[in-house]
Amino acid sequence: MTDIFEPEIVAFCCHYCAYTAADMAGSKRISYPPNVKIIRVPCTGKVDAIHIMKALEKGADGVYVAGCLEGDCHFKTGNLRAAQRVRRVKALLEEIGFDSRRVEMILMSAGMGERFAQTAREFTEKIRELGPNPIRSAIQEQARRAAG
Repeated sequence: MTDIFEPEIVAFCCHYCAYTAADMAGSKRISYPPNVKIIRVPCTGKVDAIHIMKALEKGADGVYVAGCLEGDCHFKTGNLRAAQRVRRVKALLEEIGFDSRRVEMILMSAGMGERFAQTAREFTEKIRELGPNPIRSAIQEQARRAAG
């Protein structure tokens, strides 16, 4: 029996838009992968590079930051700051030889429940194709060595 890789995805979601879109997807019974772990934040502008990097360090296979559409941020420019941070994290990941496709910035409005679910499915599939986070594999190997 072969094990099917199910990626762990962390989604930092803006309270006003992306989190509400996820809630709408649930209300409409639109399914999306259960391996997407949503972390609600007041604004994606509050998601710092260290949060994204820590999620990867702790073993997340992919991380996305989902915020308001451009021009619709409830905190004026929080989503633009988040997008800039995501770009910097992606550049840093490439610099250290880590696949930057594991991190994305996604914009949506509160009424886009179907888009939230579709994005979650597509991102999960992309990460499934990339395979497990190499850091998680190293952590698991280290734990195996320590146990036996």
